Amino acid sequence: MVFYKTKEEVETMKEGAVILGKAHGEVAKWIVEGETTGKLDAIAEEFIRDAGGIPSFKNYNGFPASLCISVNEQVVHGIPGDYVLQSGDVVSIDCGVYYKGFHSDSAYSYPVNVEDQDVLKLLRATKESLWKGIEAASFGKRIGDVSSAIQEYIQPFGYGIVRELVGHGVGKDLHESPEVPNYGKRGKGPKLKEGLVIAIEPMINLGTKNVVQEADGWTIRTADRKPSVHFEHTVAIFKEQTVVITTHEYIESNFKGNYG
Repeated sequence: MVFYKTKEEVETMKEGAVILGKAHGEVAKWIVEGETTGKLDAIAEEFIRDAGGIPSFKNYNGFPASLCISVNEQVVHGIPGDYVLQSGDVVSIDCGVYYKGFHSDSAYSYPVNVEDQDVLKLLRATKESLWKGIEAASFGKRIGDVSSAIQEYIQPFGYGIVRELVGHGVGKDLHESPEVPNYGKRGKGPKLKEGLVIAIEPMINLGTKNVVQEADGWTIRTADRKPSVHFEHTVAIFKEQTVVITTHEYIESNFKGNYG
């Protein structure tokens, strides 16, 4: 069942998304060689709680952390801990905030002193594919239009588009209907109606599209162990415009690295 939001509810979601964006921005300051993923997680949780929010991921179906931190071949759902960031790492950070009864959800991927031009190109292309999906997400279109916009942009690069993991509706629950795949056909799937809120989140691999789950029961990695990249925004569909609820503004102000 799809739950549609009022403009007032979307405004509330935007309040939570500011907390989320600023939490991402605080974490971004510390994505440097020598820091642990566990420290990044602690920074995010403290910021979110101090701002009056609740980390959406903490204890969600038993997940033990506030951030999903996925490094290199890890696609999503990586568990923060003792891992120390190293030069050459690509780090995907996914975070959610629950505030005033609603969730917001976004993700961003970072290069840690990455010199590999193939990885930098993957980062740039995946970020751009997110915006291609958002541009296609307008009132009256269908989920397949969003999915195909991402797929059509990514395919010429020869990258693997993950099939098993998809975007989703967002609202009072972290994961709602409909699913939003990163591949598909134009004109297919559920209609984008007034008040629909969805997370669009391309997960793109440098190599094969195939993934496997690690023994921890959470972490998903590429089958060929080549790097993967993940970007995400939460957006709301209205007749007059599509509203990007979440923001990467604070990340891009604070991250010390660059994309080549």
